[in-house]
Amino acid sequence: MNRKKYRLIDHTADFGIQVFGKDPGDLFANAANALVDLLTDVRVVRGKNQMEITVTGSDRPDLMVNWLREILYLWSGGELLVKSANIQEITPRKINAILCYDRYDPARHVIKNEIKAVTYHQVQVTGGPEGWEARVIFDV
Repeated sequence: MNRKKYRLIDHTADFGIQVFGKDPGDLFANAANALVDLLTDVRVVRGKNQMEITVTGSDRPDLMVNWLREILYLWSGGELLVKSANIQEITPRKINAILCYDRYDPARHVIKNEIKAVTYHQVQVTGGPEGWEARVIFDV
């Protein structure tokens, strides 16, 4: 089945995404990709550098917020743009991934949106045998 990986959600003053995945790992990888694609055209990010990260949360929604906050922090705190996330391990309270990323290059990366924060407002992570979905709102 060829499903969208994410779609924008209309939300007053902020914007959000609804992310789709075949399993939790696919969902979290697609969420990271969606966030970076909102920042810049992810297709121009080469992803030649790699790093391993581990993120924890009290449950899946908290883990999703913390995961996306880490991806956003790499951009806002280190000017790193993530091309892809290769999920090594995922549980309801922990994710370990290898991120492929680029250092920001203003000659190549056009920043489309400024995202200030990932919020807990209306965050949802649900799933089962038919697939997984998440909803996340960003403060812009």
